[in-house]
Amino acid sequence: MAHDHDRMTYPPLDTLKPVADGLWIVDSALPKAGVQIPIRMTVLRLASGGLWLHSPTRCTPGLRAEMEREGPVAHVVAPSFAHWSFAKDWQAACPTATNWAAPGLRDRGQVRRSGLRIDHDLASWPPEEWAAEIDQVLVPGGMNVTEAAFHHRPTRTLILTDLVENFEPEKLNPLVRPLIRAAGALAPGGKAAAHYRLVMNMRRDKVKEAARRMLSWEPERVIFSHGAWFERDGAAQLRRSFRWLL
Repeated sequence: MAHDHDRMTYPPLDTLKPVADGLWIVDSALPKAGVQIPIRMTVLRLASGGLWLHSPTRCTPGLRAEMEREGPVAHVVAPSFAHWSFAKDWQAACPTATNWAAPGLRDRGQVRRSGLRIDHDLASWPPEEWAAEIDQVLVPGGMNVTEAAFHHRPTRTLILTDLVENFEPEKLNPLVRPLIRAAGALAPGGKAAAHYRLVMNMRRDKVKEAARRMLSWEPERVIFSHGAWFERDGAAQLRRSFRWLL
């Protein structure tokens, strides 16, 4: 089974992997229904020198030490209703960091019970803390499901959570593969999974508007939480992933 876990995820896990100047990813795993689901955090170094953590994954002592060598953790961002559970651990490890969350997250019972501290809700425009470097837009689906999307201008990198999923077939258990294919989240043509498209279609016009804004940024790469991210031709690959919407 351990071999299966390794195959599904993107080892080495829980370590900074450089992508561009001041931009890293951290590949990690989320145990779910007896298997390890690959999950990814994106880390940016702002001009201020502080680190910006998007969709936090496991906070391990080794990863924490690696980050300290790059700069102080200044912002912890929980960008969607499903990507917040590790934020509390980073909060505890980095008490001076400011904590940001997608709107509506603070109202969820599960979040309230967890004791997660949320300092600010994310808006459809960036706060002054990072407006000089990062564009952002809210993608407001139905049933209070909102995802915040970010574009790091210095590296032309779009940062998402679940608006694109791109699971590689060879990394999946053969029993799971047909389900992921049916959900539309199989590489190389991965897109948002069927259940996510369903809630996004409830506010289709708003979501379409947000998608057009993302494409207008012409990203060179697109990083998201699950599967093989788009390392090049980001805008073209994103357009293909949004074919269900545009």
